[in-house]
Amino acid sequence: MDSTGHAPQSVAWMENKWIRFLVTCAIAVLGGFFFQLIHMPIPWLLGSMVFVLIGSKLWRGISFYWPVQIRNTGMIIIGYTLGLSFTASTFVEIGRQLPTMILFTALLLVCAGGIAFLVSRISGIPYPTILMGSIPGGLSQMVVLAEEMKSIDLTVVTFLQVSRLIMIMFIVPLLIFSPLFHLTVSHGTVIADAAATSGFAALFPHIWLFAAVCILLAVIGQKIKFPTAFLLGPMVGTILLNLSGYEGHSLPPIVLELSQLMMGSYIGLLLKPENLKHKVKIVLLALLNGVALIGCSILLSLLLTQLHDITIATSFLSLSPGGMDQMAFIAKEVNGDLSVITSYQLFRTFFIFFAVPPLLRLIFRSVLKEKEKPN
Repeated sequence: MDSTGHAPQSVAWMENKWIRFLVTCAIAVLGGFFFQLIHMPIPWLLGSMVFVLIGSKLWRGISFYWPVQIRNTGMIIIGYTLGLSFTASTFVEIGRQLPTMILFTALLLVCAGGIAFLVSRISGIPYPTILMGSIPGGLSQMVVLAEEMKSIDLTVVTFLQVSRLIMIMFIVPLLIFSPLFHLTVSHGTVIADAAATSGFAALFPHIWLFAAVCILLAVIGQKIKFPTAFLLGPMVGTILLNLSGYEGHSLPPIVLELSQLMMGSYIGLLLKPENLKHKVKIVLLALLNGVALIGCSILLSLLLTQLHDITIATSFLSLSPGGMDQMAFIAKEVNGDLSVITSYQLFRTFFIFFAVPPLLRLIFRSVLKEKEKPN
């Protein structure tokens, strides 16, 4: 502060939200271009995330800023894209695979619980904290639940959830494009095919109705506390319009790349290791936790391909412990079955949202009661 009681001009300039946003945006775009240049998968998602994450830690002179509204816009775009993949025959297939969805969701959560137990024993961190940081695809739900429970370390839960999400966004694309999955479709081919079948002209005039419905359902979903409302609301709206015979068209590649940047930049700012105690130990445990969970999902996906006639890439993306939005980006690049992937991811999202929190509350209360009993 100067003698007049006002912040110096240089500090005021650095605290301006527009300046902070433009700097963040420039760093994100630079990351997208760089990752595209080195032929990384989903470059605009990974590049923006990595550059914003690193830039926000190295550039101490300015606090990076990315409005949640922009992230939500990116989710609406992905919700629309996911909704287009659903047809009447898709729902018949979902009904056929519903028992398998229940089984594999349960198996994945059991694996997460077992891995959390081992990590808790190794680290000495209470099991409830590690477990809530290990539930796959439940970032928002687990953070809210952790805030309600006094015995849970919210910082550790958030770090484990976000670090696993970031690991998945890196490891899953690299695995999918590795010789392990025997994929021959290149990024350039997929983009070229998409560009040939979709363009801005084909979107109009129908896109106006889809946009209005997607935004409306996203807002309503948020009001009624729907899980990942800005993704699921637009997806549901698009499905309903499609099934009614009102045809939607695929978005041009540049719009999908823009949505990647919108989401990658936001995720890059979520990770805050500076708030952790015992940073090195927690980071190593987060890596162990994430790698083990991805390994379990690979084994389960191999089993799933034996039960249903789907590719290993579709199976792995269906069971990958990430989110629908990230898996959708990858699925678009490898021609995975979006409807199957979304169905499995969606079922797990609802299961985690509705069934897991009350189950965890019951388990933790039982554990606390056992501890309070006199010997």
